[in-house]
Amino acid sequence: MEPFSKTELNGAMAKPLFILVGTQCLFTLSDVMGRTYMARYGFKLSTFISLWFLVYTLVRQLATLGQVYIFANIQLGKTMAMFGAVSIVLSNVIGLLYLGERISPVSYFGISLAVLAFIVMGFK
Repeated sequence: MEPFSKTELNGAMAKPLFILVGTQCLFTLSDVMGRTYMARYGFKLSTFISLWFLVYTLVRQLATLGQVYIFANIQLGKTMAMFGAVSIVLSNVIGLLYLGERISPVSYFGISLAVLAFIVMGFK
């Protein structure tokens, strides 16, 4: 007899998967903030004592708390594969839609494989 039914296991994984994706969204948001504001204001002391940098730091700290929660609840290898896949997808979607960056069709095919990897790692 299995310790958890499939329904219980899927329910148990739903919260960590939601937190994993949310955490990676926060990291990606802070990466875009850093790129935008550092390019605008430069790498100077005044940049690091501004309001945007405080918000950036708080977003990254919240994301780090989510990441630690995930590390405590999902196997490390599975966690890192899922973080990587979500990061690749989010970065490329933001690059395409927000930053106007274009990559080759072969690269987009690779991103599709990353999505497939996320699905396999997250639900199997």
